[in-house]
Amino acid sequence: PLARGGSRSLDINTVIDNAKKLLDSGYKEIVLTGVNTGDYNYSDANKNNYKLINVLNELEKLGIPRIRISSIEPNLLTDEIIQLVKSSKSFCRHFHIPLQSGDPETLKLMRRRYSRDYYEELICRLNSEMPDTGIGVDVIVGFPQETDERFENTLNFLEKLPVSYLHVFSYSERKNTHAVMLEGRVDITKRKQRSRILRDLS
Repeated sequence: PLARGGSRSLDINTVIDNAKKLLDSGYKEIVLTGVNTGDYNYSDANKNNYKLINVLNELEKLGIPRIRISSIEPNLLTDEIIQLVKSSKSFCRHFHIPLQSGDPETLKLMRRRYSRDYYEELICRLNSEMPDTGIGVDVIVGFPQETDERFENTLNFLEKLPVSYLHVFSYSERKNTHAVMLEGRVDITKRKQRSRILRDLS
């Protein structure tokens, strides 16, 4: 894990030491995880600031046979990370990149930090630069105000998107969130139907 309780980033030395212990114990693959992996940010006592790319570069030096980066937001998948994975002998050419919705208005309601066009450009770039890349996508169906038309927008977008697989989730209400206050609740039965459609597509 790249974070401890409260989503506070682990110091970079702890992350590297944990990786060394796993490698010494015979593990062949390490997966980097976190509440928001791409937002890794740690400052040491000397005010040196470390981002995710710094962790990745240090892990690359260890000679770990296989390293995967778990789910990473599209706006946080930087050029530096892409180029490292492209040239690396350790990092798997695999990305799990949340989309959540292929409908522009739904993305805005979700308060996502990227647009559908940005997402599509990123996926196409990854496929162009690394044709053998595996790409997984998170999608949420039944978000408040997701009409039939908006769901169709997501379905049509995913049908043409060059990705490997989908992780499909039905929206569920959670207390103290912005979404739970929105009007336009989608019927549970319809959420399940939409989920099944996207799983079939996957």
